[in-house]
Amino acid sequence: MKFPNHAIRRRHRGCRTFMDAASSSTAINFVRDRGLDHAVEREKNLRPLLNVKNLIKSEPSKSLPISIISQHKDSLKIPSRPIEFIRKYPSVFHEFLPGGIGILPHIKLTQEVLDIDADENLVYESVSYRQSVADRLLKLLMISRMNKIPISILDKLKWDLGLPQNYLKTLVPEFPDYFRVIGSDESDQLELVCWSDELAVSVLEKKAMDGGSGYSKGMPLAFPVKFSKGFEVKKWWDDWQKLPYVSPYEDALHLSPKTDESDKWSAAVLHEILNLFVSKKAERDDVLCIGEYLGIRSRFKRVLLHHPHIFYLSSKVGTYTVVLKEAYKRGLLIESNPLMNIRNQYLHLMHTVKEQGKDLSVSSGSSQEKKAASNAPKKEAAAADDDSEEEKNGVSNAFSGSETENDDSDDEEERFKGSRRGTREAVAGSRRRTTTRSKRRNVDLKAHSRDGVGERAMEKKHGRTKPKVPLEANASSSAHRRSQQRSSNFHQKQ
Repeated sequence: MKFPNHAIRRRHRGCRTFMDAASSSTAINFVRDRGLDHAVEREKNLRPLLNVKNLIKSEPSKSLPISIISQHKDSLKIPSRPIEFIRKYPSVFHEFLPGGIGILPHIKLTQEVLDIDADENLVYESVSYRQSVADRLLKLLMISRMNKIPISILDKLKWDLGLPQNYLKTLVPEFPDYFRVIGSDESDQLELVCWSDELAVSVLEKKAMDGGSGYSKGMPLAFPVKFSKGFEVKKWWDDWQKLPYVSPYEDALHLSPKTDESDKWSAAVLHEILNLFVSKKAERDDVLCIGEYLGIRSRFKRVLLHHPHIFYLSSKVGTYTVVLKEAYKRGLLIESNPLMNIRNQYLHLMHTVKEQGKDLSVSSGSSQEKKAASNAPKKEAAAADDDSEEEKNGVSNAFSGSETENDDSDDEEERFKGSRRGTREAVAGSRRRTTTRSKRRNVDLKAHSRDGVGERAMEKKHGRTKPKVPLEANASSSAHRRSQQRSSNFHQKQ
């Protein structure tokens, strides 16, 4: 078994530069990226939908009673009641009663989704794709410590790595010179068999070498970035970019966590891992899970805190998703991938509504949601904007605190969730107060409806006045009152 020499010695600087600037409370502004948020949100229900699809397809009858799907709700990651989730996508699932008798409904797949599933199987079985998946697994093993990864972690990353459903029985035995499964059933691990110098090159290094810049290992290498408005530490960032680039395939754990060199190496590791994922993004918990196994969970947290111009953190779909910013343009993935092309076909089918035998394609979001959004009052739209602003500020405040240098505790995560909870409670409280004031105003108007003075006072308070009386009618009314007054005075004198 061939392994490289990881004895890397680097000079530690006496003082910190970028890390000190980034630790200040005003150093980094978190700006919401609507394009990347949309890229995350549009795939909201894709994963549970494909889980249900694969479960139904595995049955000999190619159908399942809804009760069985309900029993597997948690493992399938279905976000709502299974029957509601199924009925939300009639272009994917067909509900029927077997034999026409009144029993629990059964679910089967439509022909449209079966056609896409057949194309997906062709992708998984293609030689080029299987080689690509094997290369990504090998690179991940070379990044990991001891060149081993537990199967339980790989199962969590199976969606992101684009692994076939039964990869342990089909893909792994096909590449015996790459990796092998070791251990017992409960503690199985995938182990590296042979190191590959050809594949132990990061994406950044490969681009630099192909660009003809004369790059060699150990030279400074800059990360491609997309700065947000208000970034105030540009000078410090330039100094950080000029630091030597330590490859993620080199063991740099000897670097102190308090140095900028260690920070840049941790960013290189996270950057390379996200590039191994087919969608160039992953849930934050999964990223921290692999970081914990690598022994750099806290360093990953600091990277996400200090470098939002490289790694965008989206708070959509009820969780947090880490997105590699350079991999997207206007919310769309730049690099073409055969599996992602298939997933996009599933997304298109999900948002296709069947109406009288016709297929109508709609964008993400239900028609009811769009209609409600278009007809909503301006006040509700303003409240929604305030909610979005609160959400953005919640992300910013979550990372404003200092990070423990050598501890992998979840203090930052708790601050993150606490800020989100506080934001939601504040918005909900504001809305309750607005509703209460509206109800009180209506009660006051009704109470004063029999009192002309009170009603006029309330109208004046709320900026409403009665319609003006026409001039002629007003003059006639005044003359009549003066005539009555003179008649009254005459009778009193007599």
